[in-house]
Amino acid sequence: MNMKSIFAAALSFSLLAACSPESKPVFDVDTQLNYCDAQIHRTLNELRNQDGVIDYTMVPRNIPDSLDTWHCRKTTKDEWCNGFWPGILWYAYEYTGNDSIKHEAEKFTEPLKFLSETPAYDHDLGFLVFCSYGNAYRLTKNPEYKKVILDTADSLATLFNPNVGTILSWPRNVEMYGGHNTIMDNMINLEMLFWASKNGGDKKLYDIAVSHAEKTMKYHFREDATSYHVAVYDTISGDFLYGCTHQGYADSSMWARGQAWAIYGYTVVYRETRDKRFLDFAQKVTDVYLSRLPEDYVPYWDFDDPSIPNAPRDASAACVVASALLELSSYVTDDKAEEYKNAAVKMLESLSSDAYQSRDAKPSFLLHSVGHKPAGSEIDASIIYADYYYIEALLRLKKTL
Repeated sequence: MNMKSIFAAALSFSLLAACSPESKPVFDVDTQLNYCDAQIHRTLNELRNQDGVIDYTMVPRNIPDSLDTWHCRKTTKDEWCNGFWPGILWYAYEYTGNDSIKHEAEKFTEPLKFLSETPAYDHDLGFLVFCSYGNAYRLTKNPEYKKVILDTADSLATLFNPNVGTILSWPRNVEMYGGHNTIMDNMINLEMLFWASKNGGDKKLYDIAVSHAEKTMKYHFREDATSYHVAVYDTISGDFLYGCTHQGYADSSMWARGQAWAIYGYTVVYRETRDKRFLDFAQKVTDVYLSRLPEDYVPYWDFDDPSIPNAPRDASAACVVASALLELSSYVTDDKAEEYKNAAVKMLESLSSDAYQSRDAKPSFLLHSVGHKPAGSEIDASIIYADYYYIEALLRLKKTL
């Protein structure tokens, strides 16, 4: 066979392989990030009134399944999600370098400054300020942004009870729960304390974050490494009283987003401490989550809902875990690293399909998240924090390629 024949045969084989039903296209991160950018512009256009003016104190929160426009919430002390939209804009600016997006990010970030100047209402200050001002400072190094983060970290630290060893999540619910309550979501707010302790803040912020992670690791999980949503402690003695749910199916069930917060939170704690206890624990809470996923790697809202497979999915939990796994995969051995990264890519592939992306139907990135099912709130909806962790995960994946 001459060289021309050999080349023709090789080309024919490669084309057959490419067309084989067993072959799979490589996941295109840029395509998905460009999709996010387009949806962001749709949202910004939607937020403008008839005179082209945006009210920067009104922030996208959700789009119910039956609607196709954002429901916005006013920026107030008790609206915990208002840091995610400016965070999305900062991520979009990081990807595109578009100065007009940077301008909008600045405008939506600024109304949150008051949180650094007022007493802490609850634990959500990390979500509110580190997703917005944290990304803003990371990308601009504006010293005014840094001051807001440091002041907010000090405010969050006032909710720490040294008798218990954790940060109080809901001061308004102490009487209802009969003690100091700490919810799993609180693990995400520790990142701001770690950051502040290394960037001019009080070193005690590091100790508070570690104490919170240790106490949570000890009492907030069942023997199989699944988590309670809420852990309640005696305010005076610090003794663990009981674990229960608030947004999950039952006190004994694995609420998907709660377990997602645990995976993400302990990955961050390991990054900041390099204490192997936290790395081992991050893998335990991850492995039980991965072992129970459905085929498309997007969980049902609660793994123990008896109505599965007819229960709603929670895309937001998948987004949080995908982002966390891309970081966690960089800390573990080769086999585990491959397992975790492959799982993250599988999650992003499913989330980026027509089954989960909003596309023309809505200006959000994603469909099918669940906020608070027991309260009948945000069920099978587009929710802003799903979009935030989706674009974060895409950017993290892009940096590994």
